[in-house]
Amino acid sequence: MRKVLVALSVISALGLIACDNSKEKAEADKAATEAKAAADKAAADTKAAADKAAEDAKAAADKAAADAKAAADKAIEPAKPNP
Repeated sequence: MRKVLVALSVISALGLIACDNSKEKAEADKAATEAKAAADKAAADTKAAADKAAEDAKAAADKAAADAKAAADKAIEPAKPNP
């Protein structure tokens, strides 16, 4: 009978250890997943900001080119006499 109780105690102890290890692994996996999600969000935010900055810079360059062309066209127009 004593051997059975010792065996049950050993099995119970092993079960508790396995449970604790599973819980720690689950917590570590959750932390890693949260960290990856935060990193992915930061990368997406950075990319969105860079894309917006590039779009704004292109729009400004296009406007400057259009303004320069309009100024050049105006400079080339012949002067109209005043009546």
